[in-house]
Amino acid sequence: MVGGGQLARMTHEAGIPLGIRFKLLSDTPQDSAAQVVSDVVVGDYRDLDTLRAFAQGCDVVTFDHEHVPADHLRALEADGVVIRPGVEALLHAQDKGVMRERLRKAGVPCPRHRIVADPADVTRFAEEEGDGFPVVLKTVRGGYDGKGVWVVRRAEEAAEPFRAGVPVLAEEMVDFARELAANVVRSPHGQAVAYPVVESIQVNGVCDTVIAPAPGLSEELSGQAQEMALKIAAELGVVGHLAVELFETRDGRLLVNELAMRPHNSGHWTQDGAVTSQFANHVRAVLDLPLGDPRPRATWTVMTNVLGGDFPDMYAAYLHCMARDPALKIHMYGKDVKPGRKVGHVNTYGDDLADVRERGRHAADYLRGTITE
Repeated sequence: MVGGGQLARMTHEAGIPLGIRFKLLSDTPQDSAAQVVSDVVVGDYRDLDTLRAFAQGCDVVTFDHEHVPADHLRALEADGVVIRPGVEALLHAQDKGVMRERLRKAGVPCPRHRIVADPADVTRFAEEEGDGFPVVLKTVRGGYDGKGVWVVRRAEEAAEPFRAGVPVLAEEMVDFARELAANVVRSPHGQAVAYPVVESIQVNGVCDTVIAPAPGLSEELSGQAQEMALKIAAELGVVGHLAVELFETRDGRLLVNELAMRPHNSGHWTQDGAVTSQFANHVRAVLDLPLGDPRPRATWTVMTNVLGGDFPDMYAAYLHCMARDPALKIHMYGKDVKPGRKVGHVNTYGDDLADVRERGRHAADYLRGTITE
């Protein structure tokens, strides 16, 4: 696996019961996954020679991020290295402009959009393609957790995104009721499974809470979201896990916001809330093994992210959290605590959604130090 973050850490964990030998290309020995994987290569994923040396002896190479240059991946594929989800599929997670155009051609509903050349072009887009300002501007590559995304409310604010030196995508500002995510997994021989559609709650551009299944979502819309995600996975030739982030509009439509071709924050609930987790199914898919059951184990499962605050010793909070809620599942990533940084998550589950949410919120806030009782 290329990338040493928490997604690689949890994917490695899912492979242990199957006896999967896991090799990691990590930026530093201190990265989340590098702390727990025995076979670690420390190197730069942007260097082709490093990638080639790393891939030697691997049956398959997969990723915990989308940032490896596409030309490098094509070179590995030409060398005979098996790349999953696949080079051409991964391009649609790397480049938002490519993704939007491909989905448009496939008839998948997306926000109105256009690549824009400069701030004046943003104004033209706002006037011609949308309903005026505000509009959303995104760098086509490199954004995550709200980075590389701007809500531009007037023409004077449009200059900042162009300073990144990469193409900029303009999109309509969608009047959405909430954000959803449809998570699916697809294998090389075409088997695919779909998890329940979840609600994803963002705070300051960062995922805060995921509720599985999405409360109050009609069977019709839930089915549409799953079918849309399965269609995208098949159209793009995705092998492994695909997260399709969606807007549910106030008039009852679904629009695709983002794609991620790897395990995803919106699927972390599956570790404790599904028969087979997203991580286990990603491992199965990239190795072309039969996929596991994606059904939920409980009526409700809630994932609450734990963000760093001003309280660095989060482990001291375990005594309180575990004693208060013996059913609580804590997943920490081994990261240094920094304000606003994702350092872990907690999963709670049960039959009463209000209770499940409160337990998750309390644990996350106590671990962060926001509350002390």
